[in-house]
Amino acid sequence: MTVGVLGAGAWGTALAQMLASDGREVLLWAREPELVEEINARHSNSLFLPSADLSPAITATGDPADMADCDVLLVVTPAQHLGAVIAAMPAYPRDLVLCSKGIEAGSGRLMNDVARDAAPGSAIAILSGPTFAHEVAAGLPTAVTLACAGGREQWERLSPVVARPAFRPYYSEDVIGAEIGGAVKNVLAIACGVVDGLGLGQNARAALIARGYAEMLRFGEALGAERDTLAGLCGLGDLVLTCSSTASRNFSLGKALGEGQSPGALMADRRTVAEGAFTAPVLIELARRHKVAMPITAAVVRLLDGAPAQDVVSQLLARPLRSEGADA
Repeated sequence: MTVGVLGAGAWGTALAQMLASDGREVLLWAREPELVEEINARHSNSLFLPSADLSPAITATGDPADMADCDVLLVVTPAQHLGAVIAAMPAYPRDLVLCSKGIEAGSGRLMNDVARDAAPGSAIAILSGPTFAHEVAAGLPTAVTLACAGGREQWERLSPVVARPAFRPYYSEDVIGAEIGGAVKNVLAIACGVVDGLGLGQNARAALIARGYAEMLRFGEALGAERDTLAGLCGLGDLVLTCSSTASRNFSLGKALGEGQSPGALMADRRTVAEGAFTAPVLIELARRHKVAMPITAAVVRLLDGAPAQDVVSQLLARPLRSEGADA
């Protein structure tokens, strides 16, 4: 199979490096001409993944026409641009593996719905889980969920393409659950970063992860996700990772907010995308539509709107006491 990766940010480059680790030729599409030149000439990506010496089996291109013959495309563009990038491809491959985590602003659509509209007839799968790009690029052990809308038949096609000795996919058919886990954890990681930025301690962060996971479960089940999926790699596993390290863009954004920096300045100054900042407003709107209580998500929206971090935390702590299993 011919494999292509759409998006040469840190995660897209790391996936290309992982796929090329056994010598497989991988075609990597990048928007920036200077990045295409660097990857091909020096086998590096100093802009987004400077720690990696890239395999010579990776070839970069900026021409969408070059992706026409790829049997499988891993789509790793920012969530808000995913539909436009897929639609720009001249021919649709048999399988689109969506690796972007988010919800489309404005429409409230999950990425699989966006991809189906942009590439009718394509077979959709979701790759999600606890994955820091620099670790995947370095060949460190990683496990992910590969949720296949096409069931076992699609899994049999894709799992040999994706699996490597240090990169282990686990099968699921729950595309909705795999997507929701990845989207919601980005928002919760911002909240955990705020806790760190305010110096509120490890107890507070652990409590926030647990209560945030409860929000993820409520929201996911309301949209048809399976509870077991959200308890797995693409839900709880990814949540724990991104809520615990400044290697997470979303955690780093929250930490800066907790330290008193302004949301507008932070977002304007970022080369890489903290998807949770775009996801939070549409997520809370969807939660209201489905009558799901998500107080931590609502708090993140207030932070991104400019509310002082200490005030937002105080409001959360002042909420009425209730049973841990309550729906709020």
